[in-house]
Amino acid sequence: MTLPLEGLVVIEVGQALAGPLAGVMLADMGADVIKVEKPEGGDDARAWGPPFGPDGETSLYFHSQNRNKRSVTLDLKSPADIEALHRLCEGADILIQNLRPGVVDEIGIGPEAMLARHPRLIYCSVWAFGYQGPLRLKPGFDPLLQAYGGMMSVTGRPEDPPTFCGASINDKATGMFCTIGALAALRQRDRTGRGCIVDTSLFETAVHWVEGQVNNHLATGDVPKRHGTGGAVIVPYQVFETADRPICLAAGNDRLWVRCARALGRPEWGTDPRFAVGRQRVANKAELIPMIAEVLRGNTRAHWLAALEAVGVPCSPVNDIGEVVATEQFAAVDLIQTLPESGVQVVGLPISFDRQRPRSARPAPSPGQHTAEVLGGLKG
Repeated sequence: MTLPLEGLVVIEVGQALAGPLAGVMLADMGADVIKVEKPEGGDDARAWGPPFGPDGETSLYFHSQNRNKRSVTLDLKSPADIEALHRLCEGADILIQNLRPGVVDEIGIGPEAMLARHPRLIYCSVWAFGYQGPLRLKPGFDPLLQAYGGMMSVTGRPEDPPTFCGASINDKATGMFCTIGALAALRQRDRTGRGCIVDTSLFETAVHWVEGQVNNHLATGDVPKRHGTGGAVIVPYQVFETADRPICLAAGNDRLWVRCARALGRPEWGTDPRFAVGRQRVANKAELIPMIAEVLRGNTRAHWLAALEAVGVPCSPVNDIGEVVATEQFAAVDLIQTLPESGVQVVGLPISFDRQRPRSARPAPSPGQHTAEVLGGLKG
């Protein structure tokens, strides 16, 4: 399989998740990603376990986010190793860094300095709070930005404290935005011949997740509240308990609501002036939701899923991770790949090209595994 980014060379200087995630996405799409790690232990994420891979030392987390890369160890406090990094960048297209804010400027590899020496380089920085502002040099991790960026304030039930999302969504989305920015900058370089500075941050990503709530606040002055599993502007659009297991119900417009009411055995709800139109359902949510909940508790999940799906109303079981992995749909999309040599199973790239999903050609590297291979071919 010929991959879209074959021939592209990426230098990844960073650790943890957001930067390495951008790197592994580019690697899976065919780029040669050279991961620069510190000599003492490498990327901190190597120890983020259990579970660990076959060697008992390298976390499954690291295997997942660093497959398909080559590892070089460089001491970025050493002028000689900084010069080695420059030599690497002479043949590179993209550099991704998510070191502690301010470090790259302290050691002389900030974006302006690097582009002055490597004018065709796409220089991507992943920040915690962004490249400007009073918090620009403040470090941060995903849960801190879920808190600071307002996400936790709108997650969970109204009666509960602010809730943390179980997935590292700021890290992951920031890595994706970094990838998107890098590829757009490459397209620009095709036209101009010049490199570009690409900046992303967990804070900007966090705000992007709650853009609807921010927009509403700017328009009305209201501060959005938590709605549990429910939506603020669509009803019903949430999780309900049945006689045995919960389901998620999403009647996203008035036509679907009419079908939903019929499937629930309450066709009169579809024409009731309190509920017939979306804005009225929202206004009368406190009255309608308990009525729906009472009906749904009268039968099993299987019964309601069958009844709702029969009339085309979007609904879903609330699966745990084991249940989703066991579904036929999970198997059908063929998302899991087994890494060569290590045999570790990980979720692969959620993109296919010509109906083929890229497969990793390499396992996650050991620290500095490719130092001699990569640096040995450089001049100087």
